Amino acid sequence: MPETKTDPCTPRDFAVKVVLVLRAAGHEALWAGGCVRDDLLGIAPKDYDVATTATPQQVIELFGKRRTVPVGVSFGVVMVLGPNRGCGQIEVATFRADGEYLDGRRPDSVQFCSAKEDARRRDFTINGMFYDPIAEEVIDYVGGRQDLTAGVVRAIGDPSDRFAEDKLRMLRAVRFAATFQFSLDAATAAAITSLRKEISQVSVERIAQELRRMLAHSTRAASMQKLIDVGLHETVFSPLFEDPRAIDDLGRVREVLQHLQLPALEPSLCAVFASLFEGTASKRRDRTVKIADACRKLKLSNQETEAICWIAEAACQCRDAERQPLHVIKPILSDSRAALLLDYLRASSLARAENPADADYLRAYSDATPAERLCPAPLIDGTDVRALGVEPGPIFKDLLEKIRHEQLDELLANREAALQRLQELAA
Repeated sequence: MPETKTDPCTPRDFAVKVVLVLRAAGHEALWAGGCVRDDLLGIAPKDYDVATTATPQQVIELFGKRRTVPVGVSFGVVMVLGPNRGCGQIEVATFRADGEYLDGRRPDSVQFCSAKEDARRRDFTINGMFYDPIAEEVIDYVGGRQDLTAGVVRAIGDPSDRFAEDKLRMLRAVRFAATFQFSLDAATAAAITSLRKEISQVSVERIAQELRRMLAHSTRAASMQKLIDVGLHETVFSPLFEDPRAIDDLGRVREVLQHLQLPALEPSLCAVFASLFEGTASKRRDRTVKIADACRKLKLSNQETEAICWIAEAACQCRDAERQPLHVIKPILSDSRAALLLDYLRASSLARAENPADADYLRAYSDATPAERLCPAPLIDGTDVRALGVEPGPIFKDLLEKIRHEQLDELLANREAALQRLQELAA
């Protein structure tokens, strides 16, 4: 291609150029799938896909080996890299018809074909349209534009066949319907309800990725409701709970999800796991272990698991926040995950039709308190304790913790006062 690495370019510009290069070589080329749907909805596409009559080898020859990545040649897919980061990358796929889906995810064979045949093997009508960016024309063989206007998620062809090919499509149908505030076509919804138990054949990692997209989005409450409507909630969430009766709480969880504001997975899953950490403070450790186990069953990242467990623990510590000593709330508010906790506390209160007093107090205190006061440098360290002849052990740890607590409670203003207090405690 003629561009240089310094050429300014947007992903949309690059997507047009890819089409132009393919057509100049005599191939049919169109934008395909989600980018067409989003464009028609007035949403800026996150990425662009191009479908073409060119084979993967022809695509590689046209754009060069240094600018292409054969991510799925057996399925006709090549990634074309832009001349700079601003251009992004374009997935270029050869029009194809799929063979049988023996593993419930991928076809055992593909056959290159026409655009019309390619459209018929896609999942939902709203994802099955093409767009000619040169003529500025939508090409629709499956009724996608009509369903987009009507606000309907409808499987292409027989819904049971589409879901048998890839069971994850059942979750994707729910996510699309919730995200775009569309309804599920009756036949599509009925097929999901009938096949819902087969979602267990999908890898946990793929299910977790769909849950991330659902539960981190502002329409998470709608996603939960639609999961419940078609019965998928039982198959997806039941394996996470020791007590199957906990699944009955998911209807109430929807109310918490309705009030969450931040685009994050962790507060949402805290709401889902709420029944695991309700109870007395003496059982807090057991609850955290159960939550961590549920996270591992979903194969969440260590960072996600730690954050979910932290929110659950901190939420217990922050009950009646105004009555808690500063050494309890300051470390919580100085944590990088504090905003997630406050979002969860607020949503939980509103879901119970209560005033979010704890969240409001903590937010006001955090806003009014400088960072250096929330988390000041320690006034003493282990060297000071050892200087008093105290050997490492439980007492050593208790002395350091006591001084730190009194510092955070603003009872000790400087190092001199802290050392004096340390001597008193050690004696």
